[in-house]
Amino acid sequence: MKKQVTIYTDGACSGNPGPGGWGAILMYQDQKKELSGFEPVTTNNRMELRAVIEAVRALKVSCVIKIHTDSAYVCNAFQQNWLNNWKANGWKTSSKRDVENQDLWRELLDALHTHSYEFIKVKGHSDNPFNNRCDELARLAIKQALAAVQNA
Repeated sequence: MKKQVTIYTDGACSGNPGPGGWGAILMYQDQKKELSGFEPVTTNNRMELRAVIEAVRALKVSCVIKIHTDSAYVCNAFQQNWLNNWKANGWKTSSKRDVENQDLWRELLDALHTHSYEFIKVKGHSDNPFNNRCDELARLAIKQALAAVQNA
């Protein structure tokens, strides 16, 4: 039987584009693991995607995952079938433009391919303690990004 893992993710940016951070919490039974990271120059959507990618990559075996995110961009891509449409159209949108963040969408699909998963949209900056903690992790990572830029 596959492990049932709950994941919460969030991404943030100081400016868009600007220094960005991401945070994730993975929960399995009574275990909890927090992850975070940053990029010196990025966008909010890229950080939202990066949070999910890194959380899923942290899983060592095939799992059943419930991924909670406050990103409509990420949720809608799965829940409204955008990804399948983009792939079928050669990674073009319905208006024939290149899909933004293709590199990260491909990374995410690759990371997810061995897992069963469901994306769940949560309200951001609300009363969900796990989403709030992910936001805090992402904002702390932005501080690291700013420090890295200043020290470069």
